[in-house]
Amino acid sequence: MARIADIIKYEGDNSTFIWKHPCEDFNALTQLIVHESQEAVFFMNGEALDVFRAGRYTLETQNIPKIGKYLNRTTGGETPFHCEVYFINQTVQMDLKWGTDSKVRYLEPEYGVPLDIGASGSLNLKVSDGLRLLIKLVGTMNGIAWGENGENFTKSLQSAFRPMISTAVKSNLTAAIKESGFNILEVDEHLDELSAVLKAKVMPGFEEYGLTVPNFYLTTVVLPEDDPNFKRIRELHTVSLQTRMAAAEAQVRTAQALAQAQINAAQREAELEKQTTQTEVAKREAERQIIAAQAEAEATRQAGFAEAQVMQAQGITKKDYVQAEVQKAYAEGIGSMGSGGSGGGSTMSDIVGLGVGLQAAQAMSGQIGGIFGGMTGSQPAAQTAAPGVKCPKCGADLPANAKFCLQCGEKIAAPASDTITCPKCGESTPKGKFCIACGAPLNNKCPNCGADVPAGGKFCLECGTKI
Repeated sequence: MARIADIIKYEGDNSTFIWKHPCEDFNALTQLIVHESQEAVFFMNGEALDVFRAGRYTLETQNIPKIGKYLNRTTGGETPFHCEVYFINQTVQMDLKWGTDSKVRYLEPEYGVPLDIGASGSLNLKVSDGLRLLIKLVGTMNGIAWGENGENFTKSLQSAFRPMISTAVKSNLTAAIKESGFNILEVDEHLDELSAVLKAKVMPGFEEYGLTVPNFYLTTVVLPEDDPNFKRIRELHTVSLQTRMAAAEAQVRTAQALAQAQINAAQREAELEKQTTQTEVAKREAERQIIAAQAEAEATRQAGFAEAQVMQAQGITKKDYVQAEVQKAYAEGIGSMGSGGSGGGSTMSDIVGLGVGLQAAQAMSGQIGGIFGGMTGSQPAAQTAAPGVKCPKCGADLPANAKFCLQCGEKIAAPASDTITCPKCGESTPKGKFCIACGAPLNNKCPNCGADVPAGGKFCLECGTKI
């Protein structure tokens, strides 16, 4: 007869899923200890009477009501009874290895080449229903583990589920690869996707026996590296990859060129906007200068009118200017006559000089009259003075009809009817706007009315504007 146990517990190998306690004879005072990571199933006469969770229990009718019909208590409660206790490990068993027992034929969809591939990996396993696992798989054995070397068990879960795992993987791996649409050479990049598909196919086989698979991993897909067909597929894949890389690089260069073109366009637009702004500034500056010039011309014109009005207010008229010029010419003529005795000049030349002075005064009277005529609104003289000439000897400015120089008495040759004398260089030049000898302008333009003004004139003969 086996030894009567006082305490029933299990603190053995954690890799074991189910372990049967070796003692089978208990009395009513035997203590059962179940750890947090365990549960215990109590059998008597081959019948499972109860399942115990974590805690400490005394094997009596208070804790096991069904045990009463088997016990015939005596005084002291020391009568032994035959029973069995199985401890079930509730921890997650991790990194349990699996693999296909043979290669599986895979028909490469792109090139139609058959390839033989294999697969392997690991899984995490946990007991979800210990009583089911115990009844359907363990039976009367001493226990069960994943491997074949646990506690001298005659059976292991790995050997029990290997055919189911291999069949599920071989039946679904190739289909999962085809449905995913990736190349067989890229299988390592999609192991997570394939693992999820295979877990869904493997899980029902474990749940039927009270087990669950928290995680299922496909870690390796064995490819036929020595197969000529596989080598050819690898070469073609390399060419395809290089083509895609070249196309991607071309797209990158195109995008960079487009971006640079956009940058250049933005820079050109900014430059055009800047030039437009500069043009507008220059235009406004030109307009400002025109306005300033017009204001200055108007101010000059108003100043001329103001000077004429002052002269008018002082009582200075055209007659006064004519008389003043005649007196000046007469005085100059008398002076010349007085100095002729010492220089040996004749009285006749003095008289001629006096006549010339009078003629000059008469010539100026027309211009003076024009100034006051423009100021008072009267009509200009019927005949305006002709452009002046220069003395060929001393270069003095003379009226156009002068026959002798007022300064040196030199006789002035009459110009041809179709020529005039340049007021600047004194040369005879055809009538026009500029001298052909020196290029000097022969006439000025009035800034107010646009009338021709003889060279050297200070006021317009038409409107009196100061030149």
